[in-house]
Amino acid sequence: MNTIPTDTYLPRTVAPFIARASRQFPVVLVTGPRQVGKTTLLKAVAAAEGGAGRRRYVSLDDPLLLALAREEPALFMQRYAPPVLIDEIQQAPQLLPVIKALVDQGGGKGAVWLTGSQPMHLMQGVGESLAGRVAVISLQGLSLAEALGAGATVTQPFVPGVGMSAGDGGSVLEAPSGAALPWIFDRIWQGGYPALAQPSPPDRDLFHASYVQTYVQRDVRQLAQVGDLAAFTRFLRSAAARTAQLLNVADMARDVGVAPNTARHWLSVLEASGLVYLLEPYHTSLHKRLVKAPKLYFLDTGLAAWLTGWSNPTTLEAGAMSGAFFETWIVGEVLKSWWHLGRQAPVHFYRDKDQREIDLLIVRDGVAHPVEIKKTAQPSRELVRHFSSVASLGLQTGHGAVVCLCSEAVPLTPTVDAVPAWRVAG
Repeated sequence: MNTIPTDTYLPRTVAPFIARASRQFPVVLVTGPRQVGKTTLLKAVAAAEGGAGRRRYVSLDDPLLLALAREEPALFMQRYAPPVLIDEIQQAPQLLPVIKALVDQGGGKGAVWLTGSQPMHLMQGVGESLAGRVAVISLQGLSLAEALGAGATVTQPFVPGVGMSAGDGGSVLEAPSGAALPWIFDRIWQGGYPALAQPSPPDRDLFHASYVQTYVQRDVRQLAQVGDLAAFTRFLRSAAARTAQLLNVADMARDVGVAPNTARHWLSVLEASGLVYLLEPYHTSLHKRLVKAPKLYFLDTGLAAWLTGWSNPTTLEAGAMSGAFFETWIVGEVLKSWWHLGRQAPVHFYRDKDQREIDLLIVRDGVAHPVEIKKTAQPSRELVRHFSSVASLGLQTGHGAVVCLCSEAVPLTPTVDAVPAWRVAG
């Protein structure tokens, strides 16, 4: 019951951070969408520390254990005393005050590990009960480095200019053996769910159909009390079809046939569930000409491709959404490069009323690193023409990048490199 599943375990970049957090906090909470490997990850961390045999594992998906946790939370924690790993804690928030009392009485560092797939519903209880006692860690699906078995070797997030020059460490990944385009789009179409990266994966279409059914039937009912599940499913497809676009809630509501307020609420559910990410523009109150709406990104491109009906990587690459899916995948890889190291991702985008746009701004220590994302194998200097707009934000302009399908990292200008898509991963 406490062993790592028999499927091939792909090392996750965030594992060392979880181990460190467990030595500093009495409670560790790993949140993220369903099926991204939260429980498998925590079991692997326990095994690596020699604790897999002594840390008990309890899943609240078991109806008998769930009833006990809800009705007799104190008795539940007596029966499953620390060190313990409790799966799907959002189903029994009644446990949180009991866990607080337990750790306050000297439960010890790393006493309780929790997973949760519904952070919007969960975080209020965590904030009230476990403030200052819990390390909250966000997990998404596999990054490219993790999918290729190199997740444990990633030690730094993506920042243009870092790891690009000789003697600077470089990427932990090897270049694709053939053309990068089909290789990358195969990854985009497959997505990052660990189950689909196994040597004998389930049928992809069946996996995604079951995933959406489980998500809508279970999580959405609990999170949003949605009455019309068919309309919500249409809204989910609408979000996937708008990945990498400026958010327009009114258009989405009109397409689905619901009120704008309903669409906003449903969008907050998708965001809280970890299925979509709203990339905020970088602006200050002094810049009236900047676009203020966020951009919408679907965090798993495989699920988004299934929802939008792309039947194979070749048709996706040749289709009208090819560029949007490439951009979405790169943004997801950049976010994972930060999140899976236990860090907040300091990413924004830039767009003004004159249509000058920079796909990503990675802002660190007052320095903005501009990034353009383009599905091309021959990037030109013309692609970085808007990078000079960073100066208008009152920020220092750092090294920039054009992330594309070139075969190796090469300088475009003294301060901008062309970076292969696969090098974003590590």
